[in-house]
Amino acid sequence: MSPFLNLDFEPALESLGEGFYESVTAANFPQTLLRFRNDRLLPLLGLNPDRVTDEDFTVAFGEFKGRSPLLALSYHGYQFGVYNPYLGDGRGFLYGQVRGTDGKLYDLGTKGSGQTPYSRGGDGRLTLKGGVREVLAAEALAALGVTTSRCFSLIETGEGLWRGDEPSPTRSSVMVRLSQSHIRFGTFERLHYLKRSDLIQRLLDHVIRVYYPELLAREGNAGGDLTIDHYLAFYRSLVQRVADLAAQWMSVGFCHGVLNTDNMSITGESFDYGPYAFIPTYDLRFTAAYFDDLGRYCFGNQPPICKQNLRSLQVPLSLIVPLSELEEMVEEFDDRFRETFLQRMLQRLGLETLEPPLDRELVRQTLELLQQQQSDYHGFFRQLRQTFSPTWAADPSQIPLSLLTSETTLASATLTEQWCSWRDSYHLILSRLSAAELATIPDRLARHNPLTPLIRSEIETVWKAIDEEDHWQPFYDLVDRLRSLN
Repeated sequence: MSPFLNLDFEPALESLGEGFYESVTAANFPQTLLRFRNDRLLPLLGLNPDRVTDEDFTVAFGEFKGRSPLLALSYHGYQFGVYNPYLGDGRGFLYGQVRGTDGKLYDLGTKGSGQTPYSRGGDGRLTLKGGVREVLAAEALAALGVTTSRCFSLIETGEGLWRGDEPSPTRSSVMVRLSQSHIRFGTFERLHYLKRSDLIQRLLDHVIRVYYPELLAREGNAGGDLTIDHYLAFYRSLVQRVADLAAQWMSVGFCHGVLNTDNMSITGESFDYGPYAFIPTYDLRFTAAYFDDLGRYCFGNQPPICKQNLRSLQVPLSLIVPLSELEEMVEEFDDRFRETFLQRMLQRLGLETLEPPLDRELVRQTLELLQQQQSDYHGFFRQLRQTFSPTWAADPSQIPLSLLTSETTLASATLTEQWCSWRDSYHLILSRLSAAELATIPDRLARHNPLTPLIRSEIETVWKAIDEEDHWQPFYDLVDRLRSLN
């Protein structure tokens, strides 16, 4: 028997009642070929990777034998600013919830596992390319310190799918995602739409007890009924988590692409990677989704969109807690975002902490330089990692212009006033550090700046090998490089 079937599943979400999900049956697939297994996550579930076979994965997550009930979760959401009451899990379900060895509850959720009552005429499937892209995004973001869901497994299912945005027929897959929770902002919005304040309170109590247990001890009454103080503390914590997440995306140059409220997790975790992209240059207008004609979810709009989604969540929560106090708390978003973003950008520059206003000024100059020059965003930090020398602290002329631009355009580049200003600022900061502090910079640069960024060309290269030759090694090699930041 597959060891996944012996996991101690907890009916946490199921215990909320039928108003939150529909019971579903998985599709039957012509074949189940395991293409990716995330052995790094198995110990979290108390499993030894050496004792889990590929067949264990396919039986549990391709054939779906021996596991019920399977729950398609119910939710609504604002999609591109328009409320949509016809959502819900249309091509996936909650496979089960398991307590990790760290004591936290985790969801195993599927994508591409067949039709549900929410499919709305869709086939309920996932393209193999879509699954490959999601594996790569999750592993890259995890390595970069972004709070993200992870891909647990990817199984090719042998069906030919027709899609308007891919050459068709294209190969199919089912993916399993491990995440903190699949409860979304849109889960609450649906209950508000249905005028079920009783279910909103039930869900809110559930979220706090399961995902924010630290608030119970802090606010008191851990074993009794929750109070408004608990609810307000939850919302403040969520605002902080989402602000941190937005700062993480922005610092690593990641554009999610579709930040609808049904794609916002109640735990502040990044998930559901469809038309995402890592920016090629520092362009705040860069848009990942080809169908985002107006650039609503462009790279630079991510922080304000996240804040707006938090405001949208206030509407259902206001049936339980005072709206005025929620609005006060969401205004803390901007300061928290700036603080987290500043710290992460300093780390990308090899620095841990600086005194204001030097820290803000250096980050501002760095972003202005990259934006004006439109050079390779990831290449700048890669070059910084590869060429940094403590001698820069003594002589600013040692800081090479090649940080800024590729070899193909270096010949035409000039030492502009902006470049000199940034170089001199960086040198000044380095010159104030001790020898011991300078010695920590290379390691910090290596921990925060990957040598292989997940740009579109990297994804297309591995997909071409899979699509044309069924050659998977380049994909596995890329996963390894993303994980190690090499």
